[in-house]
Amino acid sequence: MGSTEPATRQAARPGATDRRGAVVAALMLAMALAALDSTIVSTAVPQIVGDLGGFSVFSWLFSGYLLAVTVTLPVYGKLSDTFGRKPVLVAGAIVFLVGSLLCAGAWSMGALIAFRVVQGLGGGALQGTVQTLAADLYPLEQRPKIQAKLSTVWAVSAIAGPALGGVLAAYADWRWIFLVNLPIGAVALWLIVRHLREPERERRSRPRVDWAGAVAVFACAGALLTAVVQGGVAWPWLSAPSLALFCTGLALAAAVVVIERRAAEPILPGWVWRRRTIAAVNLALGALGLLMVAPTVFLPTYAQSVLGLAPVAAGFVLSVWTLSWPVSAALSQHVYRRIGFRNTALLGIGAAALTLFAFPFLPYPGAAWQPAALMLVLGAALGLFQLPLIVGVQSTVGWSERGTATASILFCRQTGQTLGASVFGAVANGVLATRLGGASDLDSVTRALSSGTAPEATRRAIADAVHAVYMGAGCAAALAFTVLLVLAPRRFPVLKD
Repeated sequence: MGSTEPATRQAARPGATDRRGAVVAALMLAMALAALDSTIVSTAVPQIVGDLGGFSVFSWLFSGYLLAVTVTLPVYGKLSDTFGRKPVLVAGAIVFLVGSLLCAGAWSMGALIAFRVVQGLGGGALQGTVQTLAADLYPLEQRPKIQAKLSTVWAVSAIAGPALGGVLAAYADWRWIFLVNLPIGAVALWLIVRHLREPERERRSRPRVDWAGAVAVFACAGALLTAVVQGGVAWPWLSAPSLALFCTGLALAAAVVVIERRAAEPILPGWVWRRRTIAAVNLALGALGLLMVAPTVFLPTYAQSVLGLAPVAAGFVLSVWTLSWPVSAALSQHVYRRIGFRNTALLGIGAAALTLFAFPFLPYPGAAWQPAALMLVLGAALGLFQLPLIVGVQSTVGWSERGTATASILFCRQTGQTLGASVFGAVANGVLATRLGGASDLDSVTRALSSGTAPEATRRAIADAVHAVYMGAGCAAALAFTVLLVLAPRRFPVLKD
């Protein structure tokens, strides 16, 4: 039998270390494409709407991309296990760059949304395959290094993305926020094609692709996530479109179960949920996606509406957690080597829960440094929580299962984030309606505040709404803590490299 490990891990051969460094650089550039895309577009929305119109549907610029990324993650994970990481990553990068070029040439809001979906179809391959290759490249004791580098990419993008998007929209044209992806992606593709070498793997038979399962998973996840994203926004929860999407999604979920049980190489194999370690981490990272909505979506509104900060200052209050997160993630190896993956994650999510529960006790209106300090602590806690779980799961499976396992935990995190945006949006709007009376919602209230027409009672109502969201996020953190404590084994069954 030939080795099943990528050739880039065999650093004993001459030039292997240099090749691995080039591949890491390519992975960081590929991850930068996905990370920048989630932040750079938001600052150019006014210019995009002013040029193309479509204000009523512009939110689909983000929802459409997120849905496409989420529903394709399991498919790309299985394909990377079947055909190798390199062809999946190259194909995903090409699709992403084609989508970027199409976005730059969009002639209407509908066309731009459609092309954003194309981008998302490639973005799913970038996110999942990059994380899988990060584990392929390094043995267990060195994996925190590459994971910390990838976390740093996200941290830098969180700060640089809005600034770059604002500069391009103000002094060039909003279309450049998509064109800037092309040179970055071209360099990443060149490095991957030139330096990434994977071994020849012996197969007993020709690999079978579960295309029926892939289509069913894509359709099921798309229907259910669309129902969650649009429910209570585009239409009422109990309206005909919402009920139709939920019923369709549930019927497709039943079809997925039937198809995957019969498939020789299922896209969503049953072992993902039968193994305690992976199942527990999937649920815990789903809760992580849920709780991340509180700071990323609602803290900027709180900073501007309650604290009275300018948009740039409000963005800084949020961005401080991207400073502590990668530092904590890089240092987490010193903790989990002593107390194990599960206990390290419990320590991190426990601290995160306490931090989230502390937010509603901040004084009103308070000073900007107070929520910023909590965000700094929260970032450090989540770095201690997420990285040990990802590294731990990747270390419990072999090469042929690593893509599927990695994709499953990323899929659960993305799904949790999508669900959280809908659930916490309903919570915030419900609190506002109760405090102010009538059918007030967060969007209309914040617009009134920005125009200077809202009274002090409105600011207090927004503070109460965001406090309620943070309490919900704290409950999500407590749920993750409970799941790990009850379901996850005390010691992960790590395989030897």
